[in-house]
Amino acid sequence: MPIHLPSQSRRTFLTQLGGAVFCAPALHAADAQRVDPDRIAILNDTHIAAGHTANAPIPTHLRETVAWLVAQERRPAAVVINGDLALSNGRPGDYAHFARLIAPLREAGMPVHLTLGNHDDRDVFYQVLQAEKAAEPPVVSRHVGVVTLPRANLFLLDSLKTVGQGAEARVVAQGLLGSEQLDWLGRMLDAHPGKPALVFAHHNPRLGGEEKHFPGGLEDSEPLWDLLVSRPQVKAYVHGHIHHRDHFQHRGIHILNMPATSYVSNPTESTTGWTMAQLTDQGADFTTLTHAQDHAWNGKVEKAAWR
Repeated sequence: MPIHLPSQSRRTFLTQLGGAVFCAPALHAADAQRVDPDRIAILNDTHIAAGHTANAPIPTHLRETVAWLVAQERRPAAVVINGDLALSNGRPGDYAHFARLIAPLREAGMPVHLTLGNHDDRDVFYQVLQAEKAAEPPVVSRHVGVVTLPRANLFLLDSLKTVGQGAEARVVAQGLLGSEQLDWLGRMLDAHPGKPALVFAHHNPRLGGEEKHFPGGLEDSEPLWDLLVSRPQVKAYVHGHIHHRDHFQHRGIHILNMPATSYVSNPTESTTGWTMAQLTDQGADFTTLTHAQDHAWNGKVEKAAWR
C-alpha cells in the first residue's frame, strides 16, 4: 500500500477491502476548517539523493514546495507524490533524506501518499520506512492503495517494473503494472463505483500522444486502458516520469502529465513545479505552480471535464 504519513497526534481510520483504503484523518476542529476536501496536491519526480547539499537545486525545490503547502490557508485533503522519490536507484540515504524533507507535511497533519517509479527500490524503501509496509500487501511486491475523498476516489498504482541490484545497477525506464495488479485494480474499481475515479501511476501510458514522446512508458498500456474505459467512473490517469507537462485524452479518459519537482532535461521547454487539483461535481481544474515564478506555466490551468 502507499505510504500514509499522518501527524503524530492524529489517527487515520483504515478499511480493508482487498487493499488499503485511506480515508480522511480525524482532525481537531480548528485544523479541519483549514482543509479543503476537494483539493489535491500532486508532486512528481522528486529525485532526492543522500549526497545532495542543503542548498542544491533538487532538495531546495522540494523544500520550497513543502513550505508553500504548509503555508496555505486552505490545505489539500491529500498530497500525492507520484514516483521517482530517489535520484538514481533508491539507496537508504536517499529515502532518509526524502523523509526529512517531507516531514513538515506530516507535522502539519497533511495525509501524504507515495507511489514508486523506475528510480526507486521497493525493498530499500520499506527498510527505511519500516512501519509503512503492509503486513499483508493486497498485491504481492507492489505498493498500491485507494484514497477516498468526498468527490473522488484516488487509485494509486505501482508501475516500477524492475529493481536493479547494487549502487551501479542500470535503471529500467519502462513501467509495468502486471496482471495481478490489473486484476486488483479492476476489483477495487468495481467496489467503488459511486464516485469519479482518478488513477495515479508514475509512468506515462503509451497512448494519447505519448508513445513517441519519451523512451519509457507503461508496457501494458492497452490492457490497462481496456480495463479503465469499461468502468465509466474512471475519469483521468495522472502520471509523471517525463519531467514535462501535457494534457491528452484517449477514449474519453484524460491523461494528465504533471511537471517534475526536481529537474528538467530541456529548460527551454520545461521547468520544475507542482500541481494543485481542485475537484468539482463535473470535473477538475489542475493548476501548475512553478519554482520560477515568471515561467509561462506558472498559474496555468488545465480544465478536465468528466466523461
